[in-house]
Amino acid sequence: MNSCLILAAGNGSRMRLKCPKVLAQVLNVPMLSWVLDSVIDCGINNRCVVTGYGSAKVKKFLKSNNYNCETVFQAERKGTAHAVMVAHDFLKKNISGDVLILGGDSPFIDSDTIMLAYKNHKKNKNAATIVSANFENPFGYGRIVRNKSGNVCSIVEEREADDAQRKITEINSGAYWFNVKNLLETIGCINASSLSGELYLTSIISIFIKNGLKVDACCASDYTVALGANTPEQLETLNIIAKSKVFKGLIARGINIPCCDNVFISKNAEIGEGTTILSNVTINSCTKIGKNCTIGPGTVLSGENIPDNTHLIFYNSNNNFNNIKSKEVKYAF
Repeated sequence: MNSCLILAAGNGSRMRLKCPKVLAQVLNVPMLSWVLDSVIDCGINNRCVVTGYGSAKVKKFLKSNNYNCETVFQAERKGTAHAVMVAHDFLKKNISGDVLILGGDSPFIDSDTIMLAYKNHKKNKNAATIVSANFENPFGYGRIVRNKSGNVCSIVEEREADDAQRKITEINSGAYWFNVKNLLETIGCINASSLSGELYLTSIISIFIKNGLKVDACCASDYTVALGANTPEQLETLNIIAKSKVFKGLIARGINIPCCDNVFISKNAEIGEGTTILSNVTINSCTKIGKNCTIGPGTVLSGENIPDNTHLIFYNSNNNFNNIKSKEVKYAF
């Protein structure tokens, strides 16, 4: 049976947060929630989150939002491989299958990419399958090093790469599928980096290859799967990209948004086909809007259920729409 391990121990000090890094919000939704929703969409029910800084807050978030996950605590942050070692007991319980390992601060990893990599993983009988992406400017990311035959040789971190390796544009997204048995047999062989002193999970790729185990990289069609945030500016970039993704998805499903300026729509909002969203509208999480509605300027929705064919000109979230039957409702202040 497959499982998922999410690494969520970072403190995000450069982001100047008062909460764990994975609870930083993208479109008012914590990054960890974006990741977990994609994992759940894949049907992976055995899930474990590695916590560290602000562990109590992460555990409270998981419980209050009904995310059914085990948690383990990484008391000292000594790198991604160390985080995996902390979850040894969870992995041992799932030793007969494969494990998906993700960073809890990469909100755009999606279920299609995860499952494409998994199909590659099983078809080719890989011990490890890396989710990679192509970046024009790959600075800061680990590079996927391939031999002349195109086979993966290693992942080299930015700080340890030479000039030739820094020119490689295929990068490691930080998401992997591993055969759990192979992972547990090898994880203890990883040596700490001579530069940082940390134990990198990426080091296991070279060990697998040396031991004759098969490794591959499945390149995602959308480079954003690899994006995370370490600074307030990078978090703002994630918000801009997320807004574009949400709007494109809605428009593709037949929702009309004539002017995207000053419109906020949560990724968790449900909007029916044929509905028009006008400017200066805010639609928060858990809001459900029916088909062929018009949501007019100044409207703020936070968890309401709006029936089909409803037309709102101005709305305050203190009003209750549960019993609306009229096809046109107008509110003025």
